[in-house]
Amino acid sequence: MASRLADVDLDATIGRKDYAARLDDLQHAMRTIELAYRRFDLRACIVLEGWDAAGKGGLIRRMTARMDPRGFQVWPIAAPKAQYHGRHYLERFWARLPEPGMVAIFDRSWYGRVLVERVEGFAEEAEWRRAYDEINDFERMLTDDGVQVVKLFLHVSAEEQERRFRARLDDPWKRWKLTVEDFRNLDRRRAYEAAIDEMLARTDSPDAPWRVISAEQKRHGRIAALSQVAEHLGAGVDLGPPPLDPDVETLAAERLKGD
Repeated sequence: MASRLADVDLDATIGRKDYAARLDDLQHAMRTIELAYRRFDLRACIVLEGWDAAGKGGLIRRMTARMDPRGFQVWPIAAPKAQYHGRHYLERFWARLPEPGMVAIFDRSWYGRVLVERVEGFAEEAEWRRAYDEINDFERMLTDDGVQVVKLFLHVSAEEQERRFRARLDDPWKRWKLTVEDFRNLDRRRAYEAAIDEMLARTDSPDAPWRVISAEQKRHGRIAALSQVAEHLGAGVDLGPPPLDPDVETLAAERLKGD
């Protein structure tokens, strides 16, 4: 996988028919994985970062379309609320970690400390610089404890991002997604690119690697991202159907007699 934004092939595409078929397979795979995680009390964190309008919300909708809502939790992460001011920035994420048998999906994450907080000046330089080691230690504690951590960054060009902003303005039901900060961030794209590349370089690890996804074409971005999630979460897990409880089998034989 690409380790820098400049290495990502933004020309990657997928046709509509191939997309529909692969999406169907991947959604079925996510449902199967969720059942296996519930059966074996496994845990996973899916971390989604990316540019504004890169498609994180659309990806989450398609990822969870066939999943049982009881088996996953989506955490939309925004600026910390007042009760978290003056506390360690990781505190609010500890409270959102998955219970056994659950998948936690973070729409933005603890990486805000080395991205938006760094670029916008919400964190002092000493704070965001030490955060790389803090985040690595945090994720190492999770993976050492058996939590699967999948980290995706959805990448789009500046031109495509602006095109999607214009499309949102033209759609009365999507205008709410745009904020003043979104336009301010456009002017700081180079600063964000530098922060993203440093984040990728300093927080990539064998157990919690970064996967940079080309989302210039939405269809390609969704399939590429879902493929990475399914591959990581399904590795080494028995994805077969669970055996029938012997007591249930006995009762069924006694009481569910055919005609």
